[in-house]
Amino acid sequence: MSSGDPMPSGDDPFSGLPFFGDIAKAMSGQGPLHWDAARQFASLSATGGESEPNVDPMARIALGEFARILDLHVRDVTGVDITFPEIMPITRGVWAQRTLDAYRPLFTEMATSLGRRTDDAAPSDPMAAMMANLSQMMAPSMMGMAVGSMVGRMAARTFGQYDLPIPREGMHLLVVPANIDAFATDWSLDPAEMRLWVLAQELIGHTLFSLGDVRAQLTDLVRRYVGAFRPDPNAVAEHLGQVDITSGADPMQALQGLFNDPAVLLGAVQSPEQAELAPVLDAAIAGVVGYVDYLVDAVAVRVIGGDALTIAEAVRRRRIEASPDTVFVERLLGLHLDNEQVQRGKTFAAGVVDRVGEHRLSDLAARPGSLPTPAELAAPGLWVARLELDS
Repeated sequence: MSSGDPMPSGDDPFSGLPFFGDIAKAMSGQGPLHWDAARQFASLSATGGESEPNVDPMARIALGEFARILDLHVRDVTGVDITFPEIMPITRGVWAQRTLDAYRPLFTEMATSLGRRTDDAAPSDPMAAMMANLSQMMAPSMMGMAVGSMVGRMAARTFGQYDLPIPREGMHLLVVPANIDAFATDWSLDPAEMRLWVLAQELIGHTLFSLGDVRAQLTDLVRRYVGAFRPDPNAVAEHLGQVDITSGADPMQALQGLFNDPAVLLGAVQSPEQAELAPVLDAAIAGVVGYVDYLVDAVAVRVIGGDALTIAEAVRRRRIEASPDTVFVERLLGLHLDNEQVQRGKTFAAGVVDRVGEHRLSDLAARPGSLPTPAELAAPGLWVARLELDS
């Protein structure tokens, strides 16, 4: 830098570097997560940049008829008399955008926690400090790109809104017929039976989140988890410093690849608070999955027959083989839905039913504080005893 060049100020280390200064201006004022970037990348990832046909009207009619058939069976099996929302068949692109809207409070909480400045951990080396500040400025766009891309790719395979067992607000239950039918074809399943199975999952998921304070309990746990991320400016700066712009490769392509790497975000931000909360959230999620899976099986056997078990096994394998994108979003929200976790939940639900019967499962779930603790997940009798004692 010549003597006539302006020196970087203390508040803006990039004021003397026009390229970085332009980046800083472009990224200022966008909040903790760049939602325009999230939406653009979600749409691109969900559709591959191609236009999608509207949902076939006949599929809408058929799904509505299936929902009316299932309504009576779900009420009978759960013992819960509620009014179900309308089933809304949508495209992958619409699912991606609706999911960003539904999870916006959670992703905003997460981005806010990641955006906290930790001055005591600031690098002492001037170049490292500059890179750390650059990563701080780029964090909202990085988060938008990463979250949007992952949600968009999830849209390419999701069945409905409760594939991830997180409560949502809204007057409809969202399903993606294109994905349901593609899965049925891939696994040589009857498409109509597959649609019935998915609708059973959506209706029972809605039933559970309508009981007592289950929705509030689970939402609070997830928000506490995503709000406990802690940033490590050194870690992201180190990744930025590894981008090679001298080898002839496109530097913007290298940067985009870096920002889409979940390890850049997840490898640096796990906190002691999250480690402490994880077993509690794991137990709660396992309890929710166990309730839904157990009662879906009960309903599906009624309306589908023996093929219901074949569908359940195919869906179980699909969970085990979850894409990296689904796993990334699950990890961001503190969810673990591997085979062991799912089996723990089903064993818990079966243990409760063995003790009190199928209808009492929903009755107990409707009581205050009904999400199981880690100890209760392993010993369903403890859960039953606590809730019956508190009644």
